[in-house]
Amino acid sequence: MGEVAFQAFLSVLNPTLIAVTTVMLLLPHPGRLMVGYWLGAMITSVTLGLLIVFSLQGSSTVSTTKKTLSPLADIALGAVLLVLAVILAKGGDQRLADRRAKHGEGKKPPRWQRALRRGTAKTTFVIGAVLTLPGASYLAGLDRLSKLGYSTAVTVLVVIAFNLVMLILLEGPMIALAVAPDWTPAAIDRAKGWAGRHGRQLAVRGLAGIGVALTVKGIVGLLV
Repeated sequence: MGEVAFQAFLSVLNPTLIAVTTVMLLLPHPGRLMVGYWLGAMITSVTLGLLIVFSLQGSSTVSTTKKTLSPLADIALGAVLLVLAVILAKGGDQRLADRRAKHGEGKKPPRWQRALRRGTAKTTFVIGAVLTLPGASYLAGLDRLSKLGYSTAVTVLVVIAFNLVMLILLEGPMIALAVAPDWTPAAIDRAKGWAGRHGRQLAVRGLAGIGVALTVKGIVGLLV
């Protein structure tokens, strides 16, 4: 169960969700838009998650390859995270962003961004349903869950809980806007300023730490 929880928290690092949440926070009535997106995302992700996890249960192919593929996947993902940490530490992401901005001058933003800017909660519901497809961490978590032998009811609850964690970057501002609509916008602005000053350093440390942990875990898994 601990591995499933780890994959759930790892899945929070979703660039698409971060971008969508940022755009919605800048639009009128962001709380309403976030609720629509959240409902669409939850329905799609939970439905696909249940289909995947129940199809994996009892699969002999997955069972026979797990000992080799799982450690190798951990090592590969750990290596990717370590490379990303090095790139961030050296400012490579900023150079790439500058090049993209230069080449993208005059281009229209992605269609989903244009739809968000003129959309309603119904629009964001559709966007959330379309954009929320299973990522690597979600699939890895579902694979772990399929091996735990939980009852159907418990499996459904775990999949729902996984998705609640996965969408926490959206749920946090959404709940805050509902509970404290006057205070939240100023707090979000302060958080953006703090992240702008310290975000890179925290991201480098976080990626490096998770990368080392996954690599070590994978190596141990191959040796045992």
